Amino acid sequence: MRNALLLLALCALSTVAFGQATPSPIGESAVWQASSDFLSQAHSACDKATPSSKFADCVINLMSKAGASGEAVSFTRELYKQSGGEVGIMSGFHKVGPVDVASVKYPLRNSNGLLLVNGKPRMVNAEDLKLLDQKGLQQSFQFHDLQNQFPQVAVFPGDRNGEVWPNTQTGNSGGLQFIIGYPLRNGCATCADAGHALFTWNFDPSGKFKGTSFMGMTPAPLSQSGQSAPQQ
Repeated sequence: MRNALLLLALCALSTVAFGQATPSPIGESAVWQASSDFLSQAHSACDKATPSSKFADCVINLMSKAGASGEAVSFTRELYKQSGGEVGIMSGFHKVGPVDVASVKYPLRNSNGLLLVNGKPRMVNAEDLKLLDQKGLQQSFQFHDLQNQFPQVAVFPGDRNGEVWPNTQTGNSGGLQFIIGYPLRNGCATCADAGHALFTWNFDPSGKFKGTSFMGMTPAPLSQSGQSAPQQ
């Protein structure tokens, strides 16, 4: 009898541990549209918090008081840990499967981005330029030609509007590819618009991230008005 009880206890502990290892998929329930004055409220309540990690924790705690769901707060906490300190709020969700797309607003730096979620790893930051196939871009004839016109051309993160989702296509061996565009600028984020570079974000059929591949470029606009090309 004693051995049977011990076995049941071990099974229960295993079930709890397994549940912790497989959190619920990220979904639309984590979307929260923060009010226009949330940022000012956050600064008013949290600016005196030190160190910086306490400031971020204060901002995240304020989300619940401002009406965010438990799922929204959990998403922001998970992103904060995964990203090494970014406070991001999910502003939109697009179901694709096996990997989905989350639009994220970063209120403390007033910008937006994309995460590819529910794959392996669970969150992949599509604005992380270190993950882009920069070698493929720089070896392309298109890029060499562009450098004649824009000598300091480089890739910059896209500031997403949360309304346009990446196109998808079937990848190798039945996997999934997301096609995402990034602005090319001549030396700085506000410098001359040199077009867009397109990359595929590659996942195998199980949702495992396999890296990125340079796909091509859209041309620079004929008139340099300083405005970005349409989002990809």
